[in-house]
Amino acid sequence: ADSIPRGMGQIMPVARRVCFASLLTASPVIYEPMFLVDISVPQDAMGGCYGMMSTRRGHVFHEEQQPGTPMMHLKAYLPVSESFGFNSDLGKATGGKAFPQMVFSHWALFGGNPLTEGTKAHQAVIDTRARKGLSEGMPPLDRFLDRL
Repeated sequence: ADSIPRGMGQIMPVARRVCFASLLTASPVIYEPMFLVDISVPQDAMGGCYGMMSTRRGHVFHEEQQPGTPMMHLKAYLPVSESFGFNSDLGKATGGKAFPQMVFSHWALFGGNPLTEGTKAHQAVIDTRARKGLSEGMPPLDRFLDRL
């Protein structure tokens, strides 16, 4: 018995539905890239550094004074998405006294389940879908289940 050859027109729609359904049932999460920020700043301008880090979802995890000087050495994590314009804003907040350096550090979990309404991750998905011209809502799972 000859089998009927299957073409891409038959295989691709099924494979596409399988991939979408597996993503929706897999408890998806979103990760965001994080910078390691190294800041040299005088003690009198540290408040501006802490304020700028908190407004941009960053956090300082290490603080050390350089021996024999009034300079402090801060290490912090800052989301890459919040880093645009960081140098100029930090300069304004500290009167030009802070000197930051940034390098990629790691990936961090971003704001909860993207399928749950009200989370930061869900809002990021909605914003991305709008930017790409897709419908605002997430497609329901039954749209991808087998249809006979």
